[in-house]
Amino acid sequence: MYKRRVNYYFSYSRSTYISISYSRSTYISIYKRLFYIFCGASLVAISLQLFLVKNNVIDGGIVGVSIILSHISSIEIGLALLLLNTPFFFLGYSYLGKRFLILSLFAISVLSIGTHVLEPFPSITNNPFLVILLGGVILGLGVGIVIRYGGSLDGTEVLAILLSKRTPFSIGQIVMFFNLFIFSSSIYIFGFKEAIFSLAAFFLAYKTIDLLIK
Repeated sequence: MYKRRVNYYFSYSRSTYISISYSRSTYISIYKRLFYIFCGASLVAISLQLFLVKNNVIDGGIVGVSIILSHISSIEIGLALLLLNTPFFFLGYSYLGKRFLILSLFAISVLSIGTHVLEPFPSITNNPFLVILLGGVILGLGVGIVIRYGGSLDGTEVLAILLSKRTPFSIGQIVMFFNLFIFSSSIYIFGFKEAIFSLAAFFLAYKTIDLLIK
């Protein structure tokens, strides 16, 4: 019954796979986990800086907020990701455990450094179709790898897990509300067309995560 409920939530949120990743791969050493999470977070950095961000295409959650914040201010995306995500991971420490905290902080650190290193490089392509396709798939691969090996790159998902325990709303409903607000805000900042592109890339990323986890 629990697994069925988790699979249902995934239609809206990748956070529910965090608990599954532990049960599936508890025999994997911490060093292997760190290696795979490094690879996954690096892929996310590549997707963001070489495909999405410079074409005004955003992801959901804290990543999307960081992109918007970077656009309207002088703060770097990597620094925004680190500052905005870290409190949520510490907040979820008591519920999700020490290993989750360590792996997630490591993932966010790699992503922050990766986005900083790649920031000076131009976008690989400006073709909307390629930006959505390649950016979305690479983003999904990176996030999926991080989740599969026990970490997370988005603090809003941790907050959603905690709030779902104290409110009548599901994890998926809470995450969906956050993302609805973020994508709606992007219309006023980047434009309607860019918001549609963002939703398309977001959908592709989630389908990629789904396939990778399965």
